[in-house]
Amino acid sequence: MAIEIKAPTYPESVQEGTLATWHKQPGDSVARDELIVDIETDKVVLEVVASASGTLTEQLKAEGDIVLSNEVLAHIEEGEAAVSPVVASAAPELDQQVGGALVNPAAKKLADERHIDLSQVSGTGKGGRITKEDVVNFIPAVAAVPAPASKEPAALEPLLPGGERVERRVPMTRMRARIAERLLDVTQATASLTTFNEVDMSAMMSLRKQYQDEFTKMHNGTRLGFMGLFVKAAVEALKRFPLVNASIDGSDIVYHGYQDIGVAVSTERGLVVPVLRNAENMSIATVENTIGSYAGKARDGKLTIDEMTGGTFTITNGGVYGSLISTPILNAPQAAILGMHKIQERPMAVNGEVVIRPMMYLALSYDHRLIDGKEAVQFLVAIKQLIEDPAKILLEI
Repeated sequence: MAIEIKAPTYPESVQEGTLATWHKQPGDSVARDELIVDIETDKVVLEVVASASGTLTEQLKAEGDIVLSNEVLAHIEEGEAAVSPVVASAAPELDQQVGGALVNPAAKKLADERHIDLSQVSGTGKGGRITKEDVVNFIPAVAAVPAPASKEPAALEPLLPGGERVERRVPMTRMRARIAERLLDVTQATASLTTFNEVDMSAMMSLRKQYQDEFTKMHNGTRLGFMGLFVKAAVEALKRFPLVNASIDGSDIVYHGYQDIGVAVSTERGLVVPVLRNAENMSIATVENTIGSYAGKARDGKLTIDEMTGGTFTITNGGVYGSLISTPILNAPQAAILGMHKIQERPMAVNGEVVIRPMMYLALSYDHRLIDGKEAVQFLVAIKQLIEDPAKILLEI
């Protein structure tokens, strides 16, 4: 009995996807719920699994093809002994172990044809698996060949490059192309403006140092980080300035009676923004634990579309990469985004004396169509006051 393997049903925010990687080839035996193919959308990579055990008999889409919602991708002949007539005479090819990594049969064949050492190729497939695309995109290192010694240099001899000037052209992934499209749309469709302030991190760093061990022990290994406190500070500030938590829909202003905070996470595939839903009801430990879970899922490509959909306000932390100051781009349709940056000790004037304090620049980018400069500045000052006196976060004052 032939069974259709279909693409999943996409949510309204996703129109189509791209078939990224086939994990099974015609003639391969598959078990129920075993991974067959990856579909890359503008948000996440979706995994399609077998709905029954049997043999993959036909692939209807090739890697790189556009895949629509619920489109048929392949056929499986149900049953343990089912074998495709196309490959009945040949044993199915399995992934091979080369240099500690699994290698797709197509990738192995191409590498052999091009005389490429697979131990030098970095795998981007699931679990570090080397795919055919990895072999196609591989550029071998060019060893520098020392020039022969010359007693008298030729005065008119032109300078030659020390190595090959290699270029390669690869298509954008669907996620990267969509990120580029959305960022360009935001810069053209909003009146984006950024206001800056600086915050003294002394109190928060002291609080973290004093209670880190006790906090970790009490909350089953969850570490107390700055992001949890910044999220709670943002929630409190958004309650005071509901327009910063609002969005524009046509000619209407939509006020949100909840705080869904997006936290920007950088991955190898691009920037993703998982959402902490109803962050106003979360404890600091829950915020930290959820962010940690999202970060792990993002690295493994396991974030779901629902986990990245929505959000009323976003926080991004360029400081983990050493950024001292920046102007974040709005995450449409949100009206504002808060940028955290590197903590750096600087001389500050305190009570008429020069002291060294750990300082961080904060940046708030906002849509001037909705938020006036006065409200944006007051919102950022509220964040600053809450961070410099963390007790106000707990007391909500």
